Amino acid sequence: MNHAWLGIGSNVEPERNIRFAIDALRTAFPVIELSPVYRSRAVGFDGDDFINLVAAVQTAMTPLELRAWLRMLEDSQGRDRNSPKFSNRVIDVDILLYDDVVMNAPELVLPRPEILRFAHVLRPLADLSPDLPYPGDGRTIDELRRWISLDESGLCPIDPGFLAWD
Repeated sequence: MNHAWLGIGSNVEPERNIRFAIDALRTAFPVIELSPVYRSRAVGFDGDDFINLVAAVQTAMTPLELRAWLRMLEDSQGRDRNSPKFSNRVIDVDILLYDDVVMNAPELVLPRPEILRFAHVLRPLADLSPDLPYPGDGRTIDELRRWISLDESGLCPIDPGFLAWD
């Protein structure tokens, strides 16, 4: 089995949409772990706050198969692929890391560059897997979090009660 770390975010009915996405992940993958959940300001546009977290899953899918599956998941929730890059999102589920794969293809770049650019991606990843080596670098995710100066002032941990399963 392969391991993948997925960034999950939404600012449109985020509790409902993130719960739906995580339910789908729990159904599709035998093992799933979740980071703490954060509220963060919209980046690059004026919009409602986002709710973000990271999920680690075990999968037999290749990176491109997983990407296709995640796009179908997003589409099933009404993701608008014609909207600008920085805009409101019903749901956004991105592969951040896939084992130690380094990939630079038109359809997928791994590790995902946003890891090193946005605190709402790096912080929950570091919370979930602090000792994970960053592919192609050797430093751990926690070392990168401490080394890179990202503004975490817009991050606020929140109670993930909406993720509780019956």
